[in-house]
Amino acid sequence: MSKRVRDPQAHRAAILLAARAAFAELGYAKASIREIAKRAGVTHGLVMRHFTSKEKLFVAAMPGSSNLNELMPDTADAVPERIARAYVDRMENSMGDDPFIALIRSAATDEQAATELYRAMRQRSIEAYRTILTGPELDERVDLLGAHLIGVTFTRYVVKDGPLSEIAPDRLVEHLTRTLRAILFG
Repeated sequence: MSKRVRDPQAHRAAILLAARAAFAELGYAKASIREIAKRAGVTHGLVMRHFTSKEKLFVAAMPGSSNLNELMPDTADAVPERIARAYVDRMENSMGDDPFIALIRSAATDEQAATELYRAMRQRSIEAYRTILTGPELDERVDLLGAHLIGVTFTRYVVKDGPLSEIAPDRLVEHLTRTLRAILFG
């Protein structure tokens, strides 16, 4: 009889990895906690103990929102380039399993779930941006930034068609830096 190994950090990492893949492959609505647990090699109960809900698991699995605070530079002026570079690097290396893509796919099958997920993502983003940015209408500017990145995600990484899908990643970073600067600073 083999002894059960208790390693909460390893279990959490395995759950997050399985969740990213399941959400991206199946969409939010079709990815079940049981499917994610199976992929992670853990029980349904352990997934719920770590994350308490499917929505919280999805948000935790999103690399963009969970590490946004770590991306914030020392000065507000550096935010557009830092966010553009991190977004492009993450998306270019995601192999299609990024939860941002899952959010877009989920919108087609479960509008209510997509709305709830977007609200949670937006709230985490606003909190992170408030640590470095100030000024009027910050929530609106951050919301516009998110909408812009969702549009780029849809065009380049979901539909994969048109000039935006064909440019080099460094060129995309240049374009995004300019547009994010305009969104955030006017």
